[in-house]
Amino acid sequence: MFTKLKSSSISSLFLLSYSILLLPMTIMFIMSEQSIILEWSIIQMSSCIMTFMIILDPVSLSFSNVVCLISGCVMMFSSSYMSHDPFLKRFTWLVMLFVLSMNLLVFIPSLPALLLGWDGLGIVSFVLVIYYQNMKSLGAGMLTILANRIGDVMILISIGLLVLQGHWSIIFMWDFHLMGWVGLAITLAAMTKSAQIPFSSWLPAAMAAPTPVSALVHSSTLVTAGIFLIIRFFPFLETIPGFQTTLLFFSVLTLLMAGIGANYENDLKKIIALSTLSQLGVMMMSLGMGMPYLALFHLYTHALFKALLFLCAGMIIHNSANTQDIRHMGLLFSQAPLTISCMNIANLSLCGAPFLSGFYSKDLILEISLNNPTNFLMILLIFLATGMTAAYSFRLSFCSIWSYMKNSAYHSKEEFDPYVNWAVTILTIAAIVAGFMLQNIFLDFNPTPFVLPTYLKSLTMTVIFLGLFIAFMSWDTSYQEKNMNKIKFFFSTMWFLAPISSQPMTKFSMLMGTNLMKSIDMGWLEILGGQGSAFLMSNISSMNQKIQIKTFNFFVMLILFSLMIFSQL
Repeated sequence: MFTKLKSSSISSLFLLSYSILLLPMTIMFIMSEQSIILEWSIIQMSSCIMTFMIILDPVSLSFSNVVCLISGCVMMFSSSYMSHDPFLKRFTWLVMLFVLSMNLLVFIPSLPALLLGWDGLGIVSFVLVIYYQNMKSLGAGMLTILANRIGDVMILISIGLLVLQGHWSIIFMWDFHLMGWVGLAITLAAMTKSAQIPFSSWLPAAMAAPTPVSALVHSSTLVTAGIFLIIRFFPFLETIPGFQTTLLFFSVLTLLMAGIGANYENDLKKIIALSTLSQLGVMMMSLGMGMPYLALFHLYTHALFKALLFLCAGMIIHNSANTQDIRHMGLLFSQAPLTISCMNIANLSLCGAPFLSGFYSKDLILEISLNNPTNFLMILLIFLATGMTAAYSFRLSFCSIWSYMKNSAYHSKEEFDPYVNWAVTILTIAAIVAGFMLQNIFLDFNPTPFVLPTYLKSLTMTVIFLGLFIAFMSWDTSYQEKNMNKIKFFFSTMWFLAPISSQPMTKFSMLMGTNLMKSIDMGWLEILGGQGSAFLMSNISSMNQKIQIKTFNFFVMLILFSLMIFSQL
């Protein structure tokens, strides 16, 4: 039986069984609230010890569990989605490497060894983004890897600075005179991986990867690595003055930018990518308000419904003759009822609809933001962005699911594919139940109860309904291409981040290269090199020739003149 299975199905079985086997162990660690650190000493030089560490604690085990559950469902989905791909085995190996890198990152609390997972994620993500080999994918892949390299360099810098402490264990950090610089390097590394402003433009560009990869990257692996790093470092980072305020400021900007951008976007996958970016903003905001475990709670619930959203989007794209533009879709609910039902559940969970998994974490973060002593402007921007979330989710459903038919109808044969149905069903159940299940665990971490007045308590739901209402009122049904005005261009290019982070960089390097080539290769090197020496030698030889010719004539004249004189004598 197993010999007939595809490589992706085998990997899916492996990942899901690992996730199921790890679950009792995770529950045991959470119940007993214990941590185990295993440490191997590799080399010791004076007071600096190089060790390899592995940590087993509730955070790492539960994270690994969620990652492997989602990866298993995604690989099951890939068995159907990538079935026509001649290199399915290569794709499976790459995704498995990706999951392995993420697990290394989760279980290793020592910075030099953490680079195994951190760099592994960066390199494998580059290979997966350029999986469909064309110029657009290559451009997106280069943008992804170069943005992530900044983070890798920052980790290396922090490793260099932490030599002064004599160890690199994340758990045993203490403050010293270069503490601020280490905090800055770690925070910048996390911001590049989690695509916060000003490193946001690579995240929608990474959509060039196949949809199963997008589902994995944007739910639980690559983009959450930065959040996870800050959660791990949080006890050390919160002692740095100004850290939380700065993080809160950048996260709210990211949240707002992604929320507005998604309302102007027409590419199905990019809308979901921008929604991921806004949810990453929510997680960073939670960290900025000093609640690491609540950020982790939102990370888990978000990972489950976001993977589901991507798989449903993949199904829609697969069946719409590979069309990603939502303006060319319509009346999908009657053509693929199961996929669309699951997509609606994921969308509602994303908006924070009551009693779905997104509600438990997102609502709590927003309520704590009201309870915390925060700037009024920040609160205003946070709730504006929350309204935007409801607006773009509604617009997405309106354009593709419930609007009149703008494409050719397809036969919903894919609805009978067991691979897809199982993957989508498992994630749907998780998206409904996970919030309630995890709430019982994560509320133990921050047990301080707080009471809000009724008008603040109902503010979240009011904002969501207001967002839906405004989206409904201002929704454009004509789909006519109008002239792109400056404001629309500003919002749809992620506040000019997309053009700034790609074109000026290349323009600068290409201009510099051209000028260097003109001034050095075609200029000084030619003058001082081959052509210059040839020119000089030819000049010298022609002068020599001229002198010789002149002297020869002079000698001939001298001889003739001498002969004439001697003949006279």
